[in-house]
Amino acid sequence: MAGQSFDVVVIGAGPGGYVAAIRASQLGLKVAIIERENLGGICLNWGCIPTKAMLRSAEVFHLMHRAKEFGLGATGISYDLPAVVARSRGVAKQLSGGIGHLMKKNKVTVFMGSATIPAKGTVSVKTDKGTETLTAKSIVLATGARARELPGLEADGDLVWSYRHALVASRMPKKLLVIGSGAIGIEFASFFNTLGADTTVVEVMDRILPVEDAEISAFAKKSFVKQGMKIMEKATVKKLDRKPGQGVTAHIETGGKTETMEFDTVISAVGIVGNVEDLGLEALGVKIDRTHVVTDEYCRTGVDGLYAIGDIAGAPWLAHKASHEGVMVAELIAGKHPHPIKPNSIAGCTYCQPQIASVGLTEEKAKAAGYTLKVGRFPFIGNGKAIALGEAEGMIKTIFDAKTGEMLGAHMVGAEVTELIQGYVVARGLETTEEDLMNTVFPHPTLSEMMHEAVLDAYGRALHI
Repeated sequence: MAGQSFDVVVIGAGPGGYVAAIRASQLGLKVAIIERENLGGICLNWGCIPTKAMLRSAEVFHLMHRAKEFGLGATGISYDLPAVVARSRGVAKQLSGGIGHLMKKNKVTVFMGSATIPAKGTVSVKTDKGTETLTAKSIVLATGARARELPGLEADGDLVWSYRHALVASRMPKKLLVIGSGAIGIEFASFFNTLGADTTVVEVMDRILPVEDAEISAFAKKSFVKQGMKIMEKATVKKLDRKPGQGVTAHIETGGKTETMEFDTVISAVGIVGNVEDLGLEALGVKIDRTHVVTDEYCRTGVDGLYAIGDIAGAPWLAHKASHEGVMVAELIAGKHPHPIKPNSIAGCTYCQPQIASVGLTEEKAKAAGYTLKVGRFPFIGNGKAIALGEAEGMIKTIFDAKTGEMLGAHMVGAEVTELIQGYVVARGLETTEEDLMNTVFPHPTLSEMMHEAVLDAYGRALHI
């Protein structure tokens, strides 16, 4: 087929790639995007969005059981797992279709197929119709990542599931083992535990949710245990004996001893690896470190005209980081002067029950960086809206530099904190001090008032506790 020429070719149409394509097109560039599976990528089809749809079903189910607390009556409460899965898939499909519409609207040429980069400025696309060669002044790698597979713990879709199997669960686990307690592991543990699975979480580090502030991790653990979850920390799954049709015997090592436990289902959530293979990157001279492309702060790979954004470019592995990098790279290509992204100003959200959200440094990291700290805390039990909602379990923690008043970090656990965190993200972006935050008037009654109180508490001025 005859080659086509573009200003920008984006490889991968996830939240990094499709946003990069839209922004580049808005800036007057001629853009093509290549996707081998689904527009919207993992996030939209097999990650962020469908998991939130499933977790919402679990949340409503949980609330129905609490009807009496709210003066309501509900009997014969049950769930239909295939219908829960179908709703989740429908949500993903609706949004994936929306990306197709956005590509058309922004005049982005879409190629469905697999890409390789045979030479600088050239992309070869293998589609159903054959192979097409595209030339481009700039190429953006946005190929994302996939689940890490540990030897012996590989997913088989029957007894051992990856996140993709869990999203289209064909049956309800009775006795579930979740390996890994990062965001993905904890969200699935929370979902299945809420629906009644006897759930055990195994974490190799000394605490669950190891990237979160230790105090928040401890609070969440207590809440999960209260909900009936079993949590094993500093523990390693050494081996899985699979007995098709029966279940799995897991050999779990903890404190120097190995014990065996029986499960009917295992979910492996032990991290991700970048999709760096079969693109021709090594031949181009791209540096790859532990399955991730090495870039500078502007996502440049060191190979002229080649950029890498999102999960393939390393941590934090978050959709919103990928999108922001996509915009930054598009502006850079168009000759603008965007600011580099500050990883410390990107919030992380986990949608388990209770929710967890954080931005900036943990207390431990802030101390290690040599700061003198002022730390404030405010519990949900001291907030009128939280009590009215029947969600009095949670806390907000703020960390300030005692010398300058700079907010170094904020950490939350409780109802709707994934929506609240953005207030602190904006505050950090505007470089507000504790004084600015104290002088801000928060509306009453809202959960956001706790954000005010947590700042006041750092300076010994909390009003409602």
